[in-house]
Amino acid sequence: MTGPSRRPSVLEVVDRWARERPQETAVSAPDGVLTYAGLAAHAVRFASALAAVGVGRDEAVGLLLGRSRESLPALLAVWRIGAVAVPLDTGHPVERLRYILRDADATVLIAGRMPEGLDLTGVRTVHPEQADGAAFTLLPETDAAPDACAYLVYTSGTTGRPKGVEVTYRGLDTFVDAIAGIGLTAGGLGLNAVSPAFDGWLWCSLLYLVHGQGVALVDLSLEGLREAAAGGGEILPAGLRTASLTPSLLAAHGDALGDAEVVVVAGEPCPPTLADRFVAGRRFLNVYGPTETTIAATWADSARGDDVRGIGRPLPGYRAYVLDDSLRPVPSGAQGELYVGGPAVARGYRGQPGLTAARFVPDLFAGYGARMYRTGDMVRLGTNGELEYRGRRDDQVKIRGHRVELGEVERIASELPEVVAAVCYLVPSGDALGLAVVTADGADAGLVVARVEDRCAALLPDAAVPQTVHVVHTLPTLATGKADRAALARGLATAGVSAATGVGMAAAELLAADDGPVADVRRTTLRERELLALWTELLGRDVVDVRADFFDLGGHSLLAARAVAELRQRTGLRVTLSQLLANPTAEAFAAELDRMATRQSREA
Repeated sequence: MTGPSRRPSVLEVVDRWARERPQETAVSAPDGVLTYAGLAAHAVRFASALAAVGVGRDEAVGLLLGRSRESLPALLAVWRIGAVAVPLDTGHPVERLRYILRDADATVLIAGRMPEGLDLTGVRTVHPEQADGAAFTLLPETDAAPDACAYLVYTSGTTGRPKGVEVTYRGLDTFVDAIAGIGLTAGGLGLNAVSPAFDGWLWCSLLYLVHGQGVALVDLSLEGLREAAAGGGEILPAGLRTASLTPSLLAAHGDALGDAEVVVVAGEPCPPTLADRFVAGRRFLNVYGPTETTIAATWADSARGDDVRGIGRPLPGYRAYVLDDSLRPVPSGAQGELYVGGPAVARGYRGQPGLTAARFVPDLFAGYGARMYRTGDMVRLGTNGELEYRGRRDDQVKIRGHRVELGEVERIASELPEVVAAVCYLVPSGDALGLAVVTADGADAGLVVARVEDRCAALLPDAAVPQTVHVVHTLPTLATGKADRAALARGLATAGVSAATGVGMAAAELLAADDGPVADVRRTTLRERELLALWTELLGRDVVDVRADFFDLGGHSLLAARAVAELRQRTGLRVTLSQLLANPTAEAFAAELDRMATRQSREA
């Protein structure tokens, strides 16, 4: 299916807001603010700078600007000249960035500060300063062909390498037109706390821009929280009108949303209790969609009476089918696999025709040549037509909103000569990964753990890096002979083993582990014991050392926020994330809490 070239509709929308609300905030970032007039002007300057170095239609342009205010005008500039945007994250390993730029065949990279060690042979670099000096007269009038690639987003791949999803300009327009009907109020800020390398970042940014809100770029990673704490500023900006977060982030930071009128959850399944908690007194949307269907596919909206514990109905222009293994529609009330059709279905995977053919299949319910995407997600079709998410049918999981193929982690670990086998699994809390490895005869277990940890940190995005790595003698298996991931998760969590303790457990021990780690621990205070118990609960492993660092034990920003929220509820103290970041051991944090309790009692 083809059609005439046209300007992407998001550009028309931004230009309209620049005319109608020129001084309203369009982007709020750690390095400054852009109004809608400024956003439109900066986008034109970036487009001029790209044209000046010879970038034309269909050329891939890497975007490595972090959460800078320049990240959005740079993205719009790529679309202004009909090129292909390749969003990247400055926090990702250099090897991953290098692979993506090479696989995308990127000819130009728009970047601020370059990560150390990133080799850019054959790739031209455009810096924001060059865009500031670009002449407007260099900008060509370029429309985009509907079936041309608008952007490439790289997701976790089963081969151990990320795979690029090619989303078309037709899909982008379909998505923008669909979300325009959500009907948010113009003005104010919308929260975007997603990594720039993932399409959740596009979801937030485009949702707010389409409705004339400002995109508030915030870093809720551990590093970002530490920077905010060091600067003495608030973690979330004031004046939020809309907040779109993963359920994990909402659970951790929801209390800081203030008077936000609209809360959107996306990126991972939303626990019913969380939806019930935040739907009261505000509009609540539960949005579902894989990268392969241009960001989203279905939505449940409290404003129209939907059950927001489910994922609702298809967005306008999208089609959703719930099919059995023979590709027949299931009856109401039954469960099946979700397939998504319509013009927003992506072109396929970059350079992987076999995988594309397996996942993008002929749409049996539409016209000739139409395709639908096989999501791998199991859903239940309600009697009212609404969908209820029931889980995955493969080894893909969601960690803090990011898709992770367990096989990718296993492959990277198994490429070390000392590793005979590796099995990755979800820890019991569901928000991190664990990794069990069987080592070669004679290998030093501690050294293997260190090498596996280093390799994973170097090659995987943060969400895919295992929280803990365990060495085991043998792996528990299912009747099919496949590794029993659930038994590993239960056994290793119960055993409380880590890189330093419990090395070399056998399968039988994992299936019936009931002994905790042996530790030489000094006499602890009641407050310290309370913290150790909480950390054991959150980290999914026994924590007995009051001088152990919460973050070295596997804690991340979400777990830190959850710890603080739990402590506020249990103690009645006004605990902050900054205090935990500054006092990351149970010993230091207990002393800080004792000081707070003393001050609070004096003030009472």
